[in-house]
Parts: sequence; C-alpha cells; structure tokens
Amino acid sequence: MEIFRGRRLWIEQRNVRLPNGLERQKVIVHPSNAVAILSIEGGQCKLIRQYRYAIDDYIFEAPAGVLEAGEDPIEAAGRELIEETGFAAQIIEPRGVIITTPGYTDEKIFLFEAHGLIPSQEFDKDEDEVIEVVDIPVRDLNRMILNGTLVDAKTICLIHRCLGC
Repeated sequence: MEIFRGRRLWIEQRNVRLPNGLERQKVIVHPSNAVAILSIEGGQCKLIRQYRYAIDDYIFEAPAGVLEAGEDPIEAAGRELIEETGFAAQIIEPRGVIITTPGYTDEKIFLFEAHGLIPSQEFDKDEDEVIEVVDIPVRDLNRMILNGTLVDAKTICLIHRCLGC
C-alpha cells in the first residue's frame, strides 16, 4: 500500500516473507537513485561545502545528485559535476555502487571518479542549493574523515573506492 508519493521518492507499506518463513509488515522508502563524483587533479579533490536543511548545517561532500527518469548514471555524473562545481570532466570512470541504508530503503548511489577538469559554460546550480566549491588536498582527506570534519557517508565510501583511504 502506498503511504506517500512525492517528486523524488515514494513510501510503501507491504507484507514481506522473510527467508526464515516469517511474514512481517514493512515500510520501504523508494527514493530516486543517485550519483556521486570525486574529481582528482594534481593532488587535489574538488568537494563542495553544502548547506543541508535536514541537519541544519553545512557539510563537506562530493558533488552528487539524483538520476532523472531514464538517465544513464555516467551522464548524470557529468551533469551533476557541472551543475555543482562549474567544471566538466574529460574522463569519468565508474567506481561501483553503494546501497545507502538497506534497513528501510532501496536507494543506490553510483560512484564515479573524474579527471581532466575544464571550466564549463553550462554552470547553473539549482537555486535552492547553497554550495561552496572547495579544493581539498588528497593527503588531508583521511585526516578529515578520522577527525569528523568529513562525515558524509557517500563521500567517505567514494574516497575509499577511488583512493583506498
């Protein structure tokens, strides 16, 4: 049974049969799938410092965004990188997929590594995004994770996939 349907997600309640044979009623959140991109150039990563209203704070994170209906993840990665940083990438390589919170959602985030950045004339961030683009030395990323400066889960996973930190 559908509980809610919005522009980017819908929520349902359904009966599920568990592998042990038990049946339970569960709520499942179905957001749009997303992409996240880590650009690496000359020992620097281009991250964003973005205001997130759900936590009423700014956080450092990799540029990211939702897939539009029928959009290829690699195309979405290129689009989101331009929209959030003003740079296009000459090379975008897939770095796998993560499932964010499998206890209640089926959301997938496709991870990408980008190189060969060039300024884009198509830079047009969404008006409701409060974003500052920041260049962070690669050597500082692990320290930022360990000391809690960088807390965004998708970004931490992406750093690990791209750099092995």
